[in-house]
Amino acid sequence: MTIPAVWTRERTVKEIVMRYIKPWFPQMGAGLAIKFTGTVMDLFIPYILAHIIDTVIPAGNRGKILWWGVGMLLCSFLAVAFNVIANRKASRVAADVIQKLRHDLFEKILFLSNRQMDAFTKPSLISRMTSDTYDLQQTVARIQRMGVRAPILLVGGIVVTFTLDYAMALVLLAVLPLLTILTVAVSKKGIPIYARQQTLADRMVRVVREDIAGIRVIKALSKTDYETEKFRDVNKSVVEQEKKAGMVMAVMNPSMTILLNLGLVGVILTGAFRVQEGTSEVGKILAFTTYFTIILNAMLSITRIFSMVSRSIASGNRVWEVLCAEPQIGTAEPDAGEAAGAGDVEILFDHVTFSYYQGQQPSVRDISFSVKKGETLGIIGEIGSGKSTVLSLMMRFYDPDSGTVRIGGRDVRTYAPGALKEKFGVVFQNDMIFEDTIAGNVSLGRTLSARQIQDALAHAQASEFVEGRKEQEEDALNIRGANLSGGQKQRVLIARALAANPEILVLDDSSSALDYRTDAKLRQDIRKYFADTTLVIVAQRVSSIRHADHILVLENGEMIGYGSHAQLMEQCAVYREISHSQMGDPAGRGEAVR
Repeated sequence: MTIPAVWTRERTVKEIVMRYIKPWFPQMGAGLAIKFTGTVMDLFIPYILAHIIDTVIPAGNRGKILWWGVGMLLCSFLAVAFNVIANRKASRVAADVIQKLRHDLFEKILFLSNRQMDAFTKPSLISRMTSDTYDLQQTVARIQRMGVRAPILLVGGIVVTFTLDYAMALVLLAVLPLLTILTVAVSKKGIPIYARQQTLADRMVRVVREDIAGIRVIKALSKTDYETEKFRDVNKSVVEQEKKAGMVMAVMNPSMTILLNLGLVGVILTGAFRVQEGTSEVGKILAFTTYFTIILNAMLSITRIFSMVSRSIASGNRVWEVLCAEPQIGTAEPDAGEAAGAGDVEILFDHVTFSYYQGQQPSVRDISFSVKKGETLGIIGEIGSGKSTVLSLMMRFYDPDSGTVRIGGRDVRTYAPGALKEKFGVVFQNDMIFEDTIAGNVSLGRTLSARQIQDALAHAQASEFVEGRKEQEEDALNIRGANLSGGQKQRVLIARALAANPEILVLDDSSSALDYRTDAKLRQDIRKYFADTTLVIVAQRVSSIRHADHILVLENGEMIGYGSHAQLMEQCAVYREISHSQMGDPAGRGEAVR
Protein backbone atom coordinates (compact mmCIF):
# COMPACT_ATOMS: atom_id res chain seq x y z
CA MET A 1 0.00 0.00 0.00
CA THR A 2 1.20 3.48 -0.88
CA ILE A 3 0.47 6.34 1.49
CA PRO A 4 -1.08 9.30 -0.40
CA ALA A 5 1.03 12.39 -0.93
CA VAL A 6 1.22 15.02 1.80
CA TRP A 7 1.35 18.77 1.21
CA THR A 8 2.53 21.34 3.68
CA ARG A 9 0.07 23.98 4.85
CA GLU A 10 2.30 26.79 3.55
CA ARG A 11 1.95 25.60 -0.04
CA THR A 12 -1.56 24.23 0.16
CA VAL A 13 -3.48 26.39 -2.30
CA LYS A 14 -0.81 26.66 -4.97
CA GLU A 15 0.31 23.05 -5.07
CA ILE A 16 -2.96 21.26 -4.51
CA VAL A 17 -4.99 23.48 -6.85
CA MET A 18 -2.37 23.11 -9.56
CA ARG A 19 -2.27 19.36 -9.01
CA TYR A 20 -5.96 18.97 -9.72
CA ILE A 21 -6.51 21.74 -12.26
CA LYS A 22 -3.38 21.45 -14.40
CA PRO A 23 -4.28 18.16 -16.21
CA TRP A 24 -7.41 19.85 -17.52
CA PHE A 25 -5.70 23.02 -18.76
CA PRO A 26 -6.17 22.11 -22.47
CA GLN A 27 -9.91 21.49 -22.04
CA MET A 28 -10.25 24.61 -19.90
CA GLY A 29 -8.31 26.65 -22.45
CA ALA A 30 -10.58 25.51 -25.28
CA GLY A 31 -13.66 26.23 -23.17
CA LEU A 32 -12.39 29.68 -22.24
CA ALA A 33 -11.65 30.51 -25.88
CA ILE A 34 -15.17 29.46 -26.89
CA LYS A 35 -16.64 31.39 -23.96
CA PHE A 36 -14.61 34.47 -24.89
CA THR A 37 -15.87 34.37 -28.47
CA GLY A 38 -19.49 33.98 -27.38
CA THR A 39 -19.18 36.85 -24.90
CA VAL A 40 -17.67 39.17 -27.52
CA MET A 41 -20.63 38.38 -29.77
CA ASP A 42 -22.89 39.60 -26.96
CA LEU A 43 -20.97 42.88 -26.82
CA PHE A 44 -21.33 43.48 -30.56
CA ILE A 45 -25.14 43.49 -30.55
CA PRO A 46 -25.79 46.87 -28.79
CA TYR A 47 -22.97 48.47 -30.82
CA ILE A 48 -24.59 47.32 -34.09
CA LEU A 49 -27.97 48.53 -32.83
CA ALA A 50 -26.57 52.01 -32.12
CA HIS A 51 -24.95 52.07 -35.60
CA ILE A 52 -28.26 51.13 -37.26
CA ILE A 53 -30.23 53.83 -35.37
CA ASP A 54 -27.72 56.65 -35.76
CA THR A 55 -26.21 55.92 -39.18
CA VAL A 56 -28.00 53.30 -41.29
CA ILE A 57 -31.64 54.32 -40.71
CA PRO A 58 -31.05 58.06 -41.40
CA ALA A 59 -29.39 57.06 -44.71
CA GLY A 60 -32.63 55.33 -45.77
CA ASN A 61 -30.87 52.32 -47.31
CA ARG A 62 -33.14 49.31 -46.68
CA GLY A 63 -30.54 46.87 -48.01
CA LYS A 64 -27.99 47.96 -45.40
CA ILE A 65 -30.63 47.80 -42.69
CA LEU A 66 -31.35 44.19 -43.69
CA TRP A 67 -27.67 43.23 -43.76
CA TRP A 68 -26.95 44.81 -40.40
CA GLY A 69 -30.04 43.04 -39.01
CA VAL A 70 -28.71 39.73 -40.31
CA GLY A 71 -25.42 40.58 -38.62
CA MET A 72 -27.23 41.06 -35.28
CA LEU A 73 -29.01 37.71 -35.72
CA LEU A 74 -25.71 36.00 -36.51
CA CYS A 75 -24.05 37.49 -33.42
CA SER A 76 -27.01 36.36 -31.29
CA PHE A 77 -26.85 32.83 -32.68
CA LEU A 78 -23.07 32.58 -32.18
CA ALA A 79 -23.34 34.00 -28.64
CA VAL A 80 -25.95 31.40 -27.64
CA ALA A 81 -24.20 28.47 -29.34
CA PHE A 82 -20.71 29.27 -28.03
CA ASN A 83 -21.96 29.90 -24.48
CA VAL A 84 -23.87 26.60 -24.41
CA ILE A 85 -20.81 24.68 -25.67
CA ALA A 86 -18.52 26.43 -23.17
CA ASN A 87 -20.91 25.77 -20.28
CA ARG A 88 -21.06 22.07 -21.11
CA LYS A 89 -17.27 21.86 -21.20
CA ALA A 90 -17.02 23.75 -17.90
CA SER A 91 -19.41 21.33 -16.20
CA ARG A 92 -17.49 18.34 -17.53
CA VAL A 93 -14.12 19.72 -16.38
CA ALA A 94 -15.49 20.58 -12.93
CA ALA A 95 -16.90 17.07 -12.52
CA ASP A 96 -13.60 15.47 -13.58
CA VAL A 97 -11.52 17.69 -11.29
CA ILE A 98 -13.66 17.01 -8.23
CA GLN A 99 -13.86 13.30 -9.05
CA LYS A 100 -10.07 13.11 -8.74
CA LEU A 101 -10.06 15.31 -5.64
CA ARG A 102 -12.80 13.27 -3.97
CA HIS A 103 -10.96 10.02 -4.75
CA ASP A 104 -7.71 11.30 -3.24
CA LEU A 105 -9.56 12.67 -0.22
CA PHE A 106 -11.24 9.30 0.37
CA GLU A 107 -7.92 7.50 -0.03
CA LYS A 108 -6.25 9.90 2.40
CA ILE A 109 -9.01 9.37 4.97
CA LEU A 110 -8.40 5.62 4.83
CA PHE A 111 -4.73 6.22 5.72
CA LEU A 112 -5.39 8.60 8.60
CA SER A 113 -4.26 7.32 11.96
CA ASN A 114 -6.85 6.65 14.63
CA ARG A 115 -5.70 9.73 16.50
CA GLN A 116 -6.31 11.85 13.40
CA MET A 117 -9.71 10.22 12.89
CA ASP A 118 -10.57 11.09 16.48
CA ALA A 119 -9.43 14.68 15.93
CA PHE A 120 -11.33 15.23 12.66
CA THR A 121 -14.34 13.13 13.78
CA LYS A 122 -16.23 10.89 11.41
CA PRO A 123 -19.20 13.23 10.83
CA SER A 124 -16.80 16.00 9.84
CA LEU A 125 -14.99 13.73 7.38
CA ILE A 126 -18.34 12.73 5.87
CA SER A 127 -19.21 16.42 5.40
CA ARG A 128 -15.83 17.13 3.81
CA MET A 129 -16.30 14.20 1.43
CA THR A 130 -19.80 15.29 0.39
CA SER A 131 -20.96 18.87 0.91
CA ASP A 132 -17.49 20.48 0.87
CA THR A 133 -16.40 18.80 -2.36
CA TYR A 134 -19.80 19.65 -3.88
CA ASP A 135 -19.24 23.34 -3.03
CA LEU A 136 -15.84 23.16 -4.69
CA GLN A 137 -17.31 21.52 -7.79
CA GLN A 138 -19.91 24.27 -8.13
CA THR A 139 -17.21 26.90 -7.74
CA VAL A 140 -14.92 25.37 -10.38
CA ALA A 141 -17.85 25.19 -12.81
CA ARG A 142 -19.12 28.70 -12.08
CA ILE A 143 -15.69 30.29 -12.36
CA GLN A 144 -15.27 28.78 -15.81
CA ARG A 145 -18.71 30.03 -16.80
CA MET A 146 -19.44 33.34 -15.05
CA GLY A 147 -15.84 33.88 -13.99
CA VAL A 148 -14.86 34.37 -17.63
CA ARG A 149 -18.04 35.82 -19.06
CA ALA A 150 -18.74 38.41 -16.34
CA PRO A 151 -15.31 40.15 -16.37
CA ILE A 152 -15.30 40.23 -20.18
CA LEU A 153 -18.78 41.77 -20.25
CA LEU A 154 -17.79 44.22 -17.52
CA VAL A 155 -14.47 45.34 -19.01
CA GLY A 156 -15.63 45.00 -22.61
CA GLY A 157 -18.82 46.95 -21.89
CA ILE A 158 -16.85 49.79 -20.31
CA VAL A 159 -14.35 49.88 -23.19
CA VAL A 160 -17.11 49.95 -25.80
CA THR A 161 -18.97 52.71 -23.96
CA PHE A 162 -15.79 54.82 -24.09
CA THR A 163 -15.73 54.43 -27.87
CA LEU A 164 -19.35 55.57 -28.02
CA ASP A 165 -19.23 58.57 -25.64
CA TYR A 166 -16.42 59.11 -23.15
CA ALA A 167 -18.40 61.59 -20.99
CA MET A 168 -21.23 59.14 -20.26
CA ALA A 169 -18.69 56.35 -19.79
CA LEU A 170 -16.85 58.35 -17.11
CA VAL A 171 -20.10 58.78 -15.18
CA LEU A 172 -20.63 55.03 -15.23
CA LEU A 173 -16.99 54.33 -14.38
CA ALA A 174 -17.18 56.52 -11.26
CA VAL A 175 -19.52 54.00 -9.64
CA LEU A 176 -17.13 51.02 -9.97
CA PRO A 177 -14.78 51.83 -7.01
CA LEU A 178 -17.78 51.86 -4.67
CA LEU A 179 -18.87 48.48 -6.03
CA THR A 180 -15.39 47.04 -5.53
CA ILE A 181 -15.20 48.22 -1.90
CA LEU A 182 -18.63 46.73 -1.20
CA THR A 183 -17.71 43.36 -2.73
CA VAL A 184 -14.43 43.04 -0.81
CA ALA A 185 -16.00 44.05 2.52
CA VAL A 186 -18.91 41.64 2.30
CA SER A 187 -16.73 38.74 1.11
CA LYS A 188 -14.25 39.30 3.93
CA LYS A 189 -17.04 39.09 6.48
CA GLY A 190 -18.75 36.13 4.82
CA ILE A 191 -15.85 33.63 4.81
CA PRO A 192 -15.66 33.14 8.63
CA ILE A 193 -19.45 32.79 8.79
CA TYR A 194 -19.40 30.01 6.21
CA ALA A 195 -16.61 28.27 8.13
CA ARG A 196 -18.73 28.26 11.30
CA GLN A 197 -21.71 27.06 9.28
CA GLN A 198 -19.75 24.04 8.06
CA THR A 199 -18.75 23.17 11.63
CA LEU A 200 -22.39 23.21 12.68
CA ALA A 201 -23.26 21.10 9.66
CA ASP A 202 -20.74 18.52 10.95
CA ARG A 203 -22.71 18.36 14.21
CA MET A 204 -25.92 17.80 12.31
CA VAL A 205 -24.36 14.99 10.28
CA ARG A 206 -23.17 13.40 13.53
CA VAL A 207 -26.67 13.45 15.01
CA VAL A 208 -28.21 12.05 11.82
CA ARG A 209 -25.54 9.37 11.58
CA GLU A 210 -26.04 8.30 15.19
CA ASP A 211 -29.83 8.24 14.90
CA ILE A 212 -29.81 6.20 11.70
CA ALA A 213 -27.34 3.71 13.14
CA GLY A 214 -29.30 3.42 16.36
CA ILE A 215 -32.82 3.62 14.95
CA ARG A 216 -33.86 0.27 16.43
CA VAL A 217 -32.72 1.28 19.89
CA ILE A 218 -34.51 4.62 19.59
CA LYS A 219 -37.76 2.96 18.61
CA ALA A 220 -37.43 0.18 21.17
CA LEU A 221 -37.00 2.69 24.00
CA SER A 222 -39.67 5.07 22.62
CA LYS A 223 -37.13 7.89 22.35
CA THR A 224 -38.31 9.15 18.97
CA ASP A 225 -39.54 12.45 20.41
CA TYR A 226 -36.32 12.94 22.36
CA GLU A 227 -34.12 12.39 19.30
CA THR A 228 -36.43 14.57 17.20
CA GLU A 229 -36.00 17.40 19.68
CA LYS A 230 -32.23 16.93 19.69
CA PHE A 231 -32.17 17.10 15.91
CA ARG A 232 -34.43 20.15 15.98
CA ASP A 233 -31.92 21.98 18.17
CA VAL A 234 -28.90 21.24 15.99
CA ASN A 235 -30.90 21.89 12.83
CA LYS A 236 -31.99 25.25 14.24
CA SER A 237 -28.37 26.18 14.88
CA VAL A 238 -27.43 25.35 11.29
CA VAL A 239 -30.39 27.30 9.91
CA GLU A 240 -29.61 30.34 12.06
CA GLN A 241 -26.03 30.35 10.84
CA GLU A 242 -27.23 29.95 7.24
CA LYS A 243 -29.58 32.88 7.74
CA LYS A 244 -26.74 34.96 9.13
CA ALA A 245 -24.56 34.11 6.15
CA GLY A 246 -27.45 34.75 3.78
CA MET A 247 -28.19 38.14 5.34
CA VAL A 248 -24.57 39.20 5.02
CA MET A 249 -24.31 38.10 1.41
CA ALA A 250 -27.78 39.49 0.59
CA VAL A 251 -26.42 42.99 1.07
CA MET A 252 -24.53 42.63 -2.20
CA ASN A 253 -27.27 42.51 -4.84
CA PRO A 254 -29.54 45.37 -3.70
CA SER A 255 -26.57 47.60 -2.86
CA MET A 256 -25.03 47.05 -6.27
CA THR A 257 -28.36 47.56 -8.00
CA ILE A 258 -28.84 50.89 -6.21
CA LEU A 259 -25.34 52.09 -7.04
CA LEU A 260 -25.59 51.05 -10.69
CA ASN A 261 -29.05 52.56 -11.07
CA LEU A 262 -27.73 55.83 -9.67
CA GLY A 263 -24.99 55.56 -12.26
CA LEU A 264 -27.60 54.93 -14.94
CA VAL A 265 -29.53 58.05 -13.87
CA GLY A 266 -26.33 60.02 -14.19
CA VAL A 267 -25.66 58.52 -17.64
CA ILE A 268 -29.15 59.34 -18.94
CA LEU A 269 -29.01 62.92 -17.61
CA THR A 270 -25.55 63.44 -19.08
CA GLY A 271 -26.65 61.90 -22.39
CA ALA A 272 -29.78 64.06 -22.53
CA PHE A 273 -27.75 67.26 -22.10
CA ARG A 274 -25.24 66.13 -24.73
CA VAL A 275 -27.98 65.23 -27.23
CA GLN A 276 -29.55 68.63 -26.64
CA GLU A 277 -26.18 70.25 -27.27
CA GLY A 278 -25.69 68.13 -30.39
CA THR A 279 -22.55 66.38 -29.12
CA SER A 280 -24.18 62.95 -28.89
CA GLU A 281 -26.97 60.90 -30.51
CA VAL A 282 -30.09 59.04 -29.40
CA GLY A 283 -28.77 55.66 -30.59
CA LYS A 284 -25.76 55.99 -28.33
CA ILE A 285 -27.99 56.61 -25.30
CA LEU A 286 -30.02 53.52 -26.23
CA ALA A 287 -26.80 51.52 -26.60
CA PHE A 288 -25.62 52.89 -23.25
CA THR A 289 -28.75 51.65 -21.48
CA THR A 290 -28.20 48.22 -23.04
CA TYR A 291 -24.55 48.19 -22.04
CA PHE A 292 -25.57 49.35 -18.62
CA THR A 293 -27.83 46.29 -18.30
CA ILE A 294 -24.95 44.12 -19.45
CA ILE A 295 -22.58 45.72 -16.93
CA LEU A 296 -25.18 45.43 -14.17
CA ASN A 297 -25.69 41.70 -14.83
CA ALA A 298 -21.92 41.24 -15.02
CA MET A 299 -21.45 42.90 -11.63
CA LEU A 300 -24.24 40.82 -10.11
CA SER A 301 -22.62 37.70 -11.53
CA ILE A 302 -19.31 38.73 -10.01
CA THR A 303 -20.99 39.21 -6.62
CA ARG A 304 -22.48 35.72 -6.89
CA ILE A 305 -19.03 34.41 -7.71
CA PHE A 306 -17.59 36.13 -4.64
CA SER A 307 -20.40 34.69 -2.53
CA MET A 308 -19.71 31.20 -3.86
CA VAL A 309 -15.94 31.65 -3.54
CA SER A 310 -16.39 32.75 0.08
CA ARG A 311 -18.24 29.53 0.78
CA SER A 312 -15.82 27.39 -1.21
CA ILE A 313 -12.78 28.89 0.57
CA ALA A 314 -14.22 27.64 3.85
CA SER A 315 -14.94 24.25 2.26
CA GLY A 316 -11.56 24.16 0.52
CA ASN A 317 -9.70 24.83 3.75
CA ARG A 318 -11.45 21.86 5.35
CA VAL A 319 -10.56 19.61 2.42
CA TRP A 320 -6.96 20.85 2.29
CA GLU A 321 -6.67 20.27 6.03
CA VAL A 322 -7.24 16.55 5.50
CA LEU A 323 -5.06 16.31 2.40
CA CYS A 324 -2.24 18.11 4.23
CA ALA A 325 -2.44 15.91 7.33
CA GLU A 326 0.97 14.31 7.73
CA PRO A 327 1.08 10.60 8.52
CA GLN A 328 1.40 10.05 12.25
CA ILE A 329 2.13 6.36 11.83
CA GLY A 330 5.62 6.29 10.34
CA THR A 331 8.02 3.40 9.77
CA ALA A 332 11.18 3.19 11.87
CA GLU A 333 14.33 1.38 10.83
CA PRO A 334 14.32 -2.19 12.21
CA ASP A 335 17.06 -3.39 14.50
CA ALA A 336 18.93 -6.09 12.61
CA GLY A 337 19.17 -8.30 15.67
CA GLU A 338 15.80 -7.88 17.29
CA ALA A 339 13.88 -10.48 15.23
CA ALA A 340 16.71 -12.99 15.50
CA GLY A 341 16.78 -12.68 19.27
CA ALA A 342 13.06 -13.05 19.68
CA GLY A 343 13.02 -16.85 19.54
CA ASP A 344 9.48 -18.13 19.17
CA VAL A 345 7.85 -15.15 20.92
CA GLU A 346 5.07 -13.89 18.66
CA ILE A 347 3.58 -11.08 20.77
CA LEU A 348 5.46 -9.05 23.36
CA PHE A 349 4.30 -6.05 25.42
CA ASP A 350 7.12 -4.45 27.39
CA HIS A 351 5.94 -1.93 30.04
CA VAL A 352 3.40 -0.33 27.69
CA THR A 353 1.49 2.79 28.76
CA PHE A 354 -0.97 4.63 26.53
CA SER A 355 -3.49 7.47 26.72
CA TYR A 356 -5.92 8.47 23.97
CA TYR A 357 -5.55 12.14 24.84
CA GLN A 358 -2.40 13.76 26.12
CA GLY A 359 -2.61 14.96 29.69
CA GLN A 360 -5.44 12.60 30.59
CA GLN A 361 -5.30 9.47 32.70
CA PRO A 362 -3.73 6.58 30.73
CA SER A 363 -6.13 4.02 29.32
CA VAL A 364 -3.60 1.26 30.00
CA ARG A 365 -0.59 1.42 32.32
CA ASP A 366 2.59 -0.66 32.49
CA ILE A 367 1.30 -3.67 30.56
CA SER A 368 3.88 -6.46 30.09
CA PHE A 369 3.34 -9.98 28.75
CA SER A 370 4.57 -12.33 26.04
CA VAL A 371 2.88 -14.99 23.91
CA LYS A 372 4.68 -17.63 21.86
CA LYS A 373 3.77 -18.63 18.34
CA GLY A 374 0.77 -20.98 18.28
CA GLU A 375 -0.29 -20.18 21.84
CA THR A 376 -3.61 -18.72 22.93
CA LEU A 377 -3.95 -15.49 24.90
CA GLY A 378 -7.23 -14.71 26.62
CA ILE A 379 -8.00 -11.17 27.78
CA ILE A 380 -10.78 -10.55 30.29
CA GLY A 381 -11.92 -7.62 32.36
CA GLU A 382 -14.86 -5.38 33.04
CA ILE A 383 -16.13 -2.84 30.50
CA GLY A 384 -13.61 -0.02 30.07
CA SER A 385 -10.72 -1.96 31.55
CA GLY A 386 -8.56 -1.54 28.42
CA LYS A 387 -9.10 -4.81 26.55
CA SER A 388 -9.75 -3.25 23.13
CA THR A 389 -6.97 -0.72 23.73
CA VAL A 390 -4.46 -3.56 24.07
CA LEU A 391 -5.63 -4.91 20.71
CA SER A 392 -5.35 -1.46 19.10
CA LEU A 393 -1.76 -1.14 20.32
CA MET A 394 -1.00 -4.69 19.16
CA MET A 395 -2.12 -3.86 15.61
CA ARG A 396 -0.62 -0.38 15.77
CA PHE A 397 -3.78 1.61 15.40
CA TYR A 398 -2.06 3.79 18.00
CA ASP A 399 1.55 4.05 19.17
CA PRO A 400 2.19 3.66 22.92
CA ASP A 401 3.24 6.68 24.96
CA SER A 402 5.96 4.56 26.54
CA GLY A 403 7.12 0.98 26.33
CA THR A 404 7.43 -1.31 23.32
CA VAL A 405 5.08 -3.59 21.41
CA ARG A 406 6.72 -6.34 19.36
CA ILE A 407 5.15 -8.70 16.84
CA GLY A 408 7.27 -11.55 15.50
CA GLY A 409 10.26 -10.16 17.39
CA ARG A 410 10.08 -6.77 15.69
CA ASP A 411 8.93 -3.47 17.07
CA VAL A 412 5.57 -2.76 15.41
CA ARG A 413 6.90 0.67 14.40
CA THR A 414 9.44 -0.98 12.07
CA TYR A 415 6.85 -2.65 9.86
CA ALA A 416 5.95 -1.06 6.54
CA PRO A 417 2.36 0.24 6.23
CA GLY A 418 0.09 -2.72 5.62
CA ALA A 419 2.72 -5.37 6.32
CA LEU A 420 1.79 -5.57 10.00
CA LYS A 421 -1.94 -5.73 9.29
CA GLU A 422 -1.43 -8.64 6.91
CA LYS A 423 -0.29 -10.77 9.83
CA PHE A 424 -3.66 -10.38 11.54
CA GLY A 425 -7.10 -11.80 11.07
CA VAL A 426 -9.44 -9.73 13.21
CA VAL A 427 -13.04 -9.75 14.37
CA PHE A 428 -13.87 -6.60 16.31
CA GLN A 429 -16.82 -5.83 18.52
CA ASN A 430 -19.72 -4.55 16.40
CA ASP A 431 -17.79 -5.27 13.21
CA MET A 432 -19.15 -4.37 9.80
CA ILE A 433 -21.15 -6.53 7.43
CA PHE A 434 -21.19 -4.88 4.01
CA GLU A 435 -24.01 -4.87 1.49
CA ASP A 436 -22.60 -7.73 -0.58
CA THR A 437 -22.86 -11.49 -0.92
CA ILE A 438 -21.74 -13.80 1.86
CA ALA A 439 -18.70 -14.74 -0.23
CA GLY A 440 -17.98 -11.07 -0.89
CA ASN A 441 -18.09 -10.29 2.81
CA VAL A 442 -15.72 -13.16 3.57
CA SER A 443 -13.19 -12.36 0.83
CA LEU A 444 -13.49 -8.55 1.22
CA GLY A 445 -11.55 -7.85 -1.97
CA ARG A 446 -8.87 -10.48 -1.34
CA THR A 447 -8.04 -13.07 -3.97
CA LEU A 448 -9.54 -16.17 -2.38
CA SER A 449 -10.75 -19.32 -4.08
CA ALA A 450 -14.26 -20.70 -3.59
CA ARG A 451 -12.74 -23.57 -1.58
CA GLN A 452 -10.98 -21.17 0.80
CA ILE A 453 -14.25 -19.31 1.39
CA GLN A 454 -16.18 -22.55 1.97
CA ASP A 455 -13.52 -23.85 4.36
CA ALA A 456 -13.50 -20.58 6.30
CA LEU A 457 -17.28 -20.68 6.66
CA ALA A 458 -17.08 -24.31 7.81
CA HIS A 459 -14.40 -23.56 10.42
CA ALA A 460 -16.46 -20.57 11.62
CA GLN A 461 -19.47 -22.90 12.11
CA ALA A 462 -21.39 -20.92 9.46
CA SER A 463 -21.90 -23.69 6.89
CA GLU A 464 -25.17 -24.85 8.40
CA PHE A 465 -27.07 -21.59 7.94
CA VAL A 466 -25.25 -20.65 4.70
CA GLU A 467 -26.21 -23.91 3.01
CA GLY A 468 -29.81 -23.32 4.03
CA ARG A 469 -30.00 -20.02 2.13
CA LYS A 470 -31.26 -19.89 -1.43
CA GLU A 471 -28.02 -18.80 -3.12
CA GLN A 472 -25.70 -20.18 -0.39
CA GLU A 473 -22.36 -18.30 -0.53
CA GLU A 474 -23.71 -16.00 -3.24
CA ASP A 475 -26.75 -14.99 -1.21
CA ALA A 476 -26.98 -11.22 -0.76
CA LEU A 477 -26.67 -9.59 2.64
CA ASN A 478 -28.19 -6.27 3.60
CA ILE A 479 -26.08 -3.43 4.91
CA ARG A 480 -24.85 -4.15 8.45
CA GLY A 481 -26.17 -7.68 8.00
CA ALA A 482 -29.74 -6.66 8.81
CA ASN A 483 -31.04 -9.95 7.36
CA LEU A 484 -28.81 -12.03 9.66
CA SER A 485 -29.15 -12.89 13.32
CA GLY A 486 -26.46 -11.79 15.78
CA GLY A 487 -24.85 -15.23 15.86
CA GLN A 488 -24.93 -15.54 12.08
CA LYS A 489 -23.22 -12.17 11.68
CA GLN A 490 -20.49 -13.14 14.11
CA ARG A 491 -19.84 -16.39 12.27
CA VAL A 492 -19.54 -14.61 8.90
CA LEU A 493 -17.11 -12.15 10.47
CA ILE A 494 -15.05 -14.97 11.98
CA ALA A 495 -14.97 -16.68 8.58
CA ARG A 496 -13.61 -13.42 7.11
CA ALA A 497 -10.79 -13.44 9.66
CA LEU A 498 -9.95 -17.11 9.09
CA ALA A 499 -10.12 -17.05 5.28
CA ALA A 500 -6.55 -15.87 4.66
CA ASN A 501 -4.97 -18.19 7.27
CA PRO A 502 -3.53 -15.35 9.43
CA GLU A 503 -0.46 -15.64 11.63
CA ILE A 504 -2.34 -14.00 14.51
CA LEU A 505 -6.11 -14.36 14.95
CA VAL A 506 -7.83 -11.75 17.14
CA LEU A 507 -11.37 -12.38 18.34
CA ASP A 508 -12.62 -9.32 20.23
CA ASP A 509 -15.70 -10.55 22.10
CA SER A 510 -16.77 -12.09 18.77
CA SER A 511 -18.58 -15.11 20.17
CA SER A 512 -20.90 -13.36 22.61
CA ALA A 513 -23.93 -14.20 20.45
CA LEU A 514 -22.97 -17.86 20.04
CA ASP A 515 -24.38 -20.59 22.21
CA TYR A 516 -21.93 -22.57 24.37
CA ARG A 517 -21.97 -25.59 22.07
CA THR A 518 -21.17 -23.57 18.92
CA ASP A 519 -18.56 -21.55 20.79
CA ALA A 520 -16.82 -24.73 21.96
CA LYS A 521 -16.93 -26.26 18.46
CA LEU A 522 -15.50 -23.05 17.02
CA ARG A 523 -12.53 -23.06 19.41
CA GLN A 524 -12.00 -26.77 18.72
CA ASP A 525 -11.85 -26.22 14.94
CA ILE A 526 -9.50 -23.27 15.31
CA ARG A 527 -7.08 -25.37 17.42
CA LYS A 528 -7.36 -28.25 14.93
CA TYR A 529 -7.00 -26.40 11.61
CA PHE A 530 -5.00 -23.36 12.72
CA ALA A 531 -2.52 -24.95 15.11
CA ASP A 532 0.30 -22.59 14.10
CA THR A 533 -1.85 -19.48 14.44
CA THR A 534 -1.42 -17.40 17.58
CA LEU A 535 -4.88 -16.78 19.00
CA VAL A 536 -5.93 -13.72 20.99
CA ILE A 537 -9.42 -13.88 22.50
CA VAL A 538 -11.11 -10.98 24.26
CA ALA A 539 -14.14 -12.32 26.08
CA GLN A 540 -16.63 -11.64 28.82
CA ARG A 541 -17.18 -15.35 29.46
CA VAL A 542 -14.59 -17.36 31.37
CA SER A 543 -15.66 -20.47 29.44
CA SER A 544 -14.32 -18.88 26.20
CA ILE A 545 -10.80 -18.41 27.57
CA ARG A 546 -10.34 -20.90 30.41
CA HIS A 547 -8.37 -23.26 28.13
CA ALA A 548 -6.05 -20.50 26.89
CA ASP A 549 -2.30 -20.85 27.50
CA HIS A 550 -2.23 -17.37 29.05
CA ILE A 551 -4.98 -15.19 30.45
CA LEU A 552 -4.52 -11.44 30.95
CA VAL A 553 -6.83 -9.89 33.54
CA LEU A 554 -7.32 -6.11 33.30
CA GLU A 555 -8.95 -3.68 35.69
CA ASN A 556 -9.04 0.10 35.18
CA GLY A 557 -6.29 -0.15 32.58
CA GLU A 558 -3.94 -2.07 34.84
CA MET A 559 -2.71 -5.66 34.61
CA ILE A 560 -3.87 -7.39 37.80
CA GLY A 561 -3.34 -10.97 36.73
CA TYR A 562 -1.53 -13.06 34.13
CA GLY A 563 -1.25 -16.83 33.85
CA SER A 564 -3.28 -19.95 33.16
CA HIS A 565 -6.82 -20.50 34.40
CA ALA A 566 -5.60 -22.66 37.31
CA GLN A 567 -2.94 -20.13 38.31
CA LEU A 568 -5.37 -17.23 38.24
CA MET A 569 -7.94 -19.14 40.27
CA GLU A 570 -5.31 -19.36 43.00
CA GLN A 571 -3.63 -15.97 42.65
CA CYS A 572 -6.18 -13.46 41.27
CA ALA A 573 -9.24 -12.69 43.39
CA VAL A 574 -10.95 -10.70 40.64
CA TYR A 575 -10.64 -13.53 38.12
CA ARG A 576 -11.76 -16.04 40.72
CA GLU A 577 -14.83 -13.95 41.46
CA ILE A 578 -15.71 -13.67 37.76
CA SER A 579 -15.28 -17.41 37.31
CA HIS A 580 -17.44 -18.28 40.31
CA SER A 581 -20.18 -15.86 39.29
CA GLN A 582 -20.36 -17.34 35.79
CA MET A 583 -19.57 -21.01 36.32
CA GLY A 584 -20.35 -21.58 39.99
CA ASP A 585 -18.14 -23.40 42.52
CA PRO A 586 -19.76 -26.75 43.11
CA ALA A 587 -16.62 -28.29 44.56
CA GLY A 588 -16.15 -25.55 47.11
CA ARG A 589 -12.71 -24.74 45.74
CA GLY A 590 -13.37 -21.07 46.11
CA GLU A 591 -13.50 -21.34 49.88
CA ALA A 592 -10.36 -23.48 49.94
CA VAL A 593 -8.28 -20.97 48.07
CA ARG A 594 -9.53 -18.17 50.24
